[in-house]
Amino acid sequence: MQTPGSNQLKDIKILFKQLPQKHRIVISVTGLILLILLLIPSEKATASRQSESALKIGKRYQVSVPNNEKQALEANFEEVATVEKSQSHIETVTDKELNERPVEQLTWRNSKVKRGDSLAKILNRLGYSARTTYEVSQAEGEFTKLLKKLDVGDTLSFGKNQDGKLAAIKYPLSATEILHVHLEGDKYVSNKETKPIETRETTAQGVIRSSFWNAGIEAGLNEAQIINLAGIFGWDIDFALDIRSGDSFHVVFEEQYIDGEYIGPGKILAAEFINQDEPFQAIRFSDGEYYSPNGNSMRKAFLRAPVNFKYISSNFKPRRFHPIQKRWKSHNGTDYRANTGTPVVAAGNGKVTHSTYNKYNGHYVFIQHGNGIVTKYLHFSKRAVRKGQRVKQGDVIGYVGSTGMSEAPHLHYEFLVNGVHRNPRTVKLPDAQPIAKKYKEEFNKLAQLRLNELEGSRRELLAKQSTTSQEAP
Repeated sequence: MQTPGSNQLKDIKILFKQLPQKHRIVISVTGLILLILLLIPSEKATASRQSESALKIGKRYQVSVPNNEKQALEANFEEVATVEKSQSHIETVTDKELNERPVEQLTWRNSKVKRGDSLAKILNRLGYSARTTYEVSQAEGEFTKLLKKLDVGDTLSFGKNQDGKLAAIKYPLSATEILHVHLEGDKYVSNKETKPIETRETTAQGVIRSSFWNAGIEAGLNEAQIINLAGIFGWDIDFALDIRSGDSFHVVFEEQYIDGEYIGPGKILAAEFINQDEPFQAIRFSDGEYYSPNGNSMRKAFLRAPVNFKYISSNFKPRRFHPIQKRWKSHNGTDYRANTGTPVVAAGNGKVTHSTYNKYNGHYVFIQHGNGIVTKYLHFSKRAVRKGQRVKQGDVIGYVGSTGMSEAPHLHYEFLVNGVHRNPRTVKLPDAQPIAKKYKEEFNKLAQLRLNELEGSRRELLAKQSTTSQEAP
């Protein structure tokens, strides 16, 4: 029977045999030297035992080693250090490779949503099974429902892995949002990526020569910005009748970027419109409303023009020659010539008192407002409100037509105060509520900043005009 000591000795022998040959030689030589030193001490060593300088426990002593043995030891230590360094380098490279292992490569295909398409139809068209459609529809996450309603013309991207399985779907919801559905293990997960928008401020300015629309386009504004600019001043200026050649405008507005790429304009922050030498200025506050520099709301109780016009066929005047009745009669309103079907909006809040048809007015709507004011809208192709209905300013109440005694598609618009016809272009309109007192100081600081920016735009326009005049022959 073997004792524990013999087992340990046997293990040591096995480990010794497994060492490299150089290591075994060094250990053997070192052990032999120590054994000789112990068994055959020199005379000096014997004398030292009898002297006061005998070896003491805890004290360090220097032992000389023959040169050949010393070189062997140094070579061995150098080899060991080289091996340890090599092993450390291999481990570092391995960690780096693990951290930078390549992402699974996918093969992508795009599919445009056609009329009548659903996710199931698109996946079937791309060769995926009904089982795949079901698994995608059961994807975890609250955004999966966005795949149930696809808009015609949108483009979806489908990523297939090396096994031929659908691994990812990308669905751009807007310029800033992308829906992702990806495979995690054996199930699909959905999430929505929202890209941050960078906002920059810029200015634009223009002078009207032929029309406000053309001047806006020449200034670099798009259609929506031109309409919004007219909407800001729509309570003070009738853009159908009041615009003149030489009128000018200045706009401070946002430009939006994603990943450094321009995606479109943002909000109008401040604007100035000089109409027939009279300046109108508007500042956008944090509540989203526009105010004059002194804090009065740009919004009024009534719009100057209730329709997106094409051109005006006749102006407000007390008498005119009626083209159908062939006689002079009072024309107590304004005619806005526009294409059939152009929406007409309520000029102010009120209650519909008439919504009917007769042979003179065609389809028409009357609205009763506060303070004894009534507005009338004639010759609709179709009415969009009923008698007794309450409407708000800007609500669509009908569509331009040529019903009743009318030669061409247009809106006839009347504005009455206590039963007396008034010119809707010039009648004084009550203001909406000014900015709240608690925000007045904050607004004043913002207004001063915006007015300085508008002043800079005016200087820029003058510089352009000066350069143009100098270049002219």
